[in-house]
Amino acid sequence: MGTNIIIIIAVVGVISFIAGILISNLIIKKSSSSKSEKIIRDAKEKAEIIKKDKILQAKEKFLQLKAEHEKFIHEKDVAIQNKENRLKQKENSFSQKMEEFQRKQKELNTIKENLINQLEIINTKQNEIDKAHKQQIEQLEAISSLSANEAKAQLIETLKDEAKAEAAIYIKDIIDESKHTANLESKKIIIETLQRTSSEHTIENTVSVFNIDNDEMKGRIIGREGRNIRALESLTGVEIIIDDSPNAIILSGFDPIRREIARLSLHKLVTDGRIHPARIEEVVNKTKKQLEQEIIETGKRVVIDLGIHGMHHELIRMIGRMKYRSSYGQNLLQHSIETANLCATMAAELGLNPKMAKRAGLLHDIGKVPDNEPELPHAILGMKLAEKYKENPVICNAIGAHHDEVEMTSLIAPIIQICDSISGARPGARREVVEAYIQRLNELEKLALSYPGVIKTYAIQAGRELRVIVGADKVSDTEANQISYDLSRKIQDEMTYPGQIKVTVIRETRAINYAK
Repeated sequence: MGTNIIIIIAVVGVISFIAGILISNLIIKKSSSSKSEKIIRDAKEKAEIIKKDKILQAKEKFLQLKAEHEKFIHEKDVAIQNKENRLKQKENSFSQKMEEFQRKQKELNTIKENLINQLEIINTKQNEIDKAHKQQIEQLEAISSLSANEAKAQLIETLKDEAKAEAAIYIKDIIDESKHTANLESKKIIIETLQRTSSEHTIENTVSVFNIDNDEMKGRIIGREGRNIRALESLTGVEIIIDDSPNAIILSGFDPIRREIARLSLHKLVTDGRIHPARIEEVVNKTKKQLEQEIIETGKRVVIDLGIHGMHHELIRMIGRMKYRSSYGQNLLQHSIETANLCATMAAELGLNPKMAKRAGLLHDIGKVPDNEPELPHAILGMKLAEKYKENPVICNAIGAHHDEVEMTSLIAPIIQICDSISGARPGARREVVEAYIQRLNELEKLALSYPGVIKTYAIQAGRELRVIVGADKVSDTEANQISYDLSRKIQDEMTYPGQIKVTVIRETRAINYAK
């Protein structure tokens, strides 16, 4: 019984367990079924919403495309309408022009008919004139007993002689006027050039004076047994004169560069106080290097101030060396700068290239400052240096021709020659040794006295003019003119002189009586 109860209880328990499982499965199925339905329902609602949105978007896109299409169609219609309007305007304009053309064509036809009628009238008149002219010629031939060709030839000869005479007079007047005008214009250009290019002249000496504070310094400069002064003279090539002049030492030498080296070296030695041969050699060597650098800087400053570019550095150095050279006492650098400015002004007045003229004027005496001293005229040497450093052929020719060593090939060359003479011939620009000056004047007068018929000669204006007085009974006007020409050529060929010399031959007749 107990076992049965247990079995029954066990069976009941199993049945209860199975029933519970079944019931739970049913509940799970119901709950999952309700969830699925809910999900499906939600999905359907979302799908419906998405569907409506897509339909709305599609409608909007369709409306947008439709509007754009209608706009495009409208624009095309407007463009077509505008083209049709322009075509109509052109058709109207063409119709008007055709009407105008037809009207003008009718007018031209009318004018043409009138011209034809007038030409017929003119031809008729011309025939009548020709007949009358022929009758007149026949009457003239009968009266003059000459044919028309003979009369024409006589008339031509008469007119030809008259035309020659009038042409000769006219040509003479033109030549005289041209000479007068050319003379005035050349004087005007030269005067304006001189006025616009004015500079002071500095006469270079062959000695320099070095000032010292006291005479005790002279003994230190001389040194023991004169060794200091001998060392300084041998190193610089300058004669140092220490005389009784108070507080002064004279440096004598014809080379300005050597004098400048000696002056600067002496200044450094006196300032430093250490004066002995070794120190002198050191200072002189340093001074030479410093002066060489100063020469280069001077050349650079000059070309910059004159506005000259692209010049070779060796030519620039030679320009700087000009500062320490002189010609007849005139500083060579100042002379070259003045010549360059004169050339530029004169070239501008004549319509030539002022920059090229200025460059040639600056370099015209470059042959006076070479590093070595070849046996060549300075103009030829300057031309060769310019060619070596790739200067313009026009400039090279102007340099070589400014003393007539070579033939001039451009208009720049005579300008350089003229301006070189102007710069050197200015009063006070140059000086000469008195003996040479007096000798030159005597040679001038003797040369003039060698001509027959010459009575007296006078060299005036510092030898820049030679006046020759001839006898009126011995020399005619033509011979006086020939003497002036021959004498000027002879002076040019045989003598050396700065600038130019004016030769004036004076022939006069004097009638003298005495009242008693």
